[in-house]
Amino acid sequence: MADIKQLPTRDQVNPKLTWDLTPIYQDGQAFNQDFDEVTKQINALPQLEGTLSHGAKELVKVIEAIMNTIRPAEKLYVYASLKHDQDTSDADNQALSGRTQSLLTKLESHIAWFEPELLAVDPATLDQWLKTETTLKPYEHYLRTITDNREHVLTPAAEKLLAQAGDALSASSNTFGVLNDADLEFPVVEDDDGGTVQLSQGVYDQLIQSTKPEVRKMAFKQLYAVYHQFRHTLAATLSGNVKTHNFEASVHHYRDARQAAMSANHIPESVFDSLVTSVNDHLPLLHRYVALRKQILNLSDLHMYDLYTPITGEPQLSYTFEEAKAEALKALAVLGPDYLSHVQEAFDSRWIDVVENKGKRSGAYSSGMYDTAPYILLNWQDNLESLFTLVHEMGHSMHSYYTTHNQPYQYGDYSIFVAEIASTTNETLLTDYLLKKYPDKQVQAFVLNHYLDGFKGTVFRQTQFAEFEHYIHEQDAAGQPLTAEFLSQYYLALNQKYYGKAVISDPEIADEWSRIPHFYYNYYVYQYATGFAAANTLAQRVTSGDTAKRDAYLNYLKAGSSDYPINVMQQAGVDMTQTGYLDQAFAEFEKRLNQFEALAKTM
Repeated sequence: MADIKQLPTRDQVNPKLTWDLTPIYQDGQAFNQDFDEVTKQINALPQLEGTLSHGAKELVKVIEAIMNTIRPAEKLYVYASLKHDQDTSDADNQALSGRTQSLLTKLESHIAWFEPELLAVDPATLDQWLKTETTLKPYEHYLRTITDNREHVLTPAAEKLLAQAGDALSASSNTFGVLNDADLEFPVVEDDDGGTVQLSQGVYDQLIQSTKPEVRKMAFKQLYAVYHQFRHTLAATLSGNVKTHNFEASVHHYRDARQAAMSANHIPESVFDSLVTSVNDHLPLLHRYVALRKQILNLSDLHMYDLYTPITGEPQLSYTFEEAKAEALKALAVLGPDYLSHVQEAFDSRWIDVVENKGKRSGAYSSGMYDTAPYILLNWQDNLESLFTLVHEMGHSMHSYYTTHNQPYQYGDYSIFVAEIASTTNETLLTDYLLKKYPDKQVQAFVLNHYLDGFKGTVFRQTQFAEFEHYIHEQDAAGQPLTAEFLSQYYLALNQKYYGKAVISDPEIADEWSRIPHFYYNYYVYQYATGFAAANTLAQRVTSGDTAKRDAYLNYLKAGSSDYPINVMQQAGVDMTQTGYLDQAFAEFEKRLNQFEALAKTM
């Protein structure tokens, strides 16, 4: 019997392919010293309660005391999270993450009085303070973001109680994370080469793209067999998380969880509704693409596990990580030399954790805070998808870099609504670069296929997720138990609506909800779709050759949270309160679908 390919343990990975966290903390002693100091600062914060009414100078003092505590606490949290995610099975890393989560819960409970006390200040008095106290002026927008939601903030005692319950309220989400990343045991399956490999999230993502139907079918069925075995537990964790969202929305006097989630970033709910309506109106385009996939693959039956393999056959483009870095720099050159210099800094300074190892968190992300580098987690495979993931996460990291280097701490982060726009703009630029670089029909077809798949997976699929997420929140609020059977029945029907009659919605896909981490993020997924659509417009502006449009894009990266997200995007050139950017995105999808169909006829 052939040897089974096993993931390396963390200590077996080449250090050059791991991130360097020593710039954050050299060792555990340095971490513990900061931890103890932050704990002291947190314990001192309640002494400031009751002082805001004393005047503008006291308000400045309180704001600075809170931010000077939150800032090092965030640093502790980022370090512990990165250590945890590089090996979730490591007991020391688990303990480190648990300590910092408890510390943040304590911090939240010790400052829960601040917003209610601020809102108790007469609005006219606050306006006067802002006019007369120059040291308060840098915090004006920060204060407005709080006072705009005045009717949704509770009494200091109530907010403190909710903050103290933070660990308990996040228990369902944390349980899912541990189960999904560390405890689920997946079987051994056959890979493309006929060998055996231990199935994992990363390996599944690779095998589901196999050009061999039997390989992707086996990976699909074996993965979902594991999730189906735990479907009742996973329904309980998802239900608990939804109940948390609905509870928090209710006690803060929001109509529902969606309103609460979108109000946090001052996003009109019409943005969500317009997305769902527009995507549903354009489902015939998805059905057409799915039918084309079935035709080109020459399959009598098209299954859900056939939706990720390249239609054009074996990938014509593959990259080692070193090769991918060079391609990323070329693709992103249109953003200018300053942007490229910081991308190179990320490569040279080991901001990226590259390869999959045993216990490592699945997927990919960019993470950091004001005083750390914007680190990137990958689970690298030598394929085009990993190159796209690299430039996607680099978009996040460069967004963070520009924000933290151009904004004060109070505006040194950005809302999740604008976060996905920077990353997907990078993906769109990479697509344009590859189509221009390779005139060969096979490569053109492969890149177009990748674009169409990316659109399918981001605009259509994430909107499908958004519909599901909103539905289960509504159903829970109406008293419907979110059992595994209920969730699977609705999800299967939704999947059938989205993909149409050309694809068989295999029974396993009914359990897909059980393995999606983003359903625990509270109305996050719709922003992938809106972000992709907005990125389409921004990429066209950047590649126009107009340096003013490129600079407007870079100014968006620099804006952080210094203005409301909708306003930031309007200044960058996209009005997301209107549907024009969605219409433009679907027009681009149809254009490239036409190009792909024409190429397919000549090959």
